[in-house]
Amino acid sequence: MCCESESHCEKGQLERHNTIIDEIVCHLPIAIFSVAMSMVVLSFLYYVNPAENKLGAYRLFHNFHYLHLLFAATGTVLTFRRYSKNKMLAIIIGFLAPAFFCTLSDMILPYFSGRLLGVDMSFHWCFVKKLSRVLPFVFAGMLNGWLMADHDSNKHLFYSQGFHFLHIFVSAMASILYLVSFGFSNWYNQIGFVFILLIFVVLAPCTLSDIVVPMIFARRDKNTKK
Repeated sequence: MCCESESHCEKGQLERHNTIIDEIVCHLPIAIFSVAMSMVVLSFLYYVNPAENKLGAYRLFHNFHYLHLLFAATGTVLTFRRYSKNKMLAIIIGFLAPAFFCTLSDMILPYFSGRLLGVDMSFHWCFVKKLSRVLPFVFAGMLNGWLMADHDSNKHLFYSQGFHFLHIFVSAMASILYLVSFGFSNWYNQIGFVFILLIFVVLAPCTLSDIVVPMIFARRDKNTKK
């Protein structure tokens, strides 16, 4: 278990690890449970109102994508400010990292996953088509991360397993809803493959955005100033 190692976590809190592989392995169980829960939620949505599930999934995809941007921007700024005091770089990384990794996990990777499973998927990019809805969530997340970085109790909250589960769950919901909304309406017929693919779809981008990328840039900034 991750929490049994000194370099991993203490009292249930996730801490920085030695390598990217360490980070991904430590977050893997969280990703597995998050994807499983997203499938439970989607199954109930299909059961309650199957006639309108595609339209509902389309609307819910955008809601969860916007919330994912909020969580990702919070995590990126908070982690960066934990290791660097460069305010301008914090703003730049805090905007670009969530914009890239949320697009990767919520749209690009689900699109190619559907294509890999033989589905005729259509591609949708919110930063192009719904920018006015996207930006408030990114900026609110950046502000939230900035404020949390100034309070130790909030830092501990972010690095808790519960917070990471919630973040990856939101990402998993956005990813699976994208599949359903843009071509993969019969996902249940290949539920095993969908489950495995979604774990990798959400695991790497969330880990890179929350911890690895901001930490790398913060350390490089420190080394540059020495």
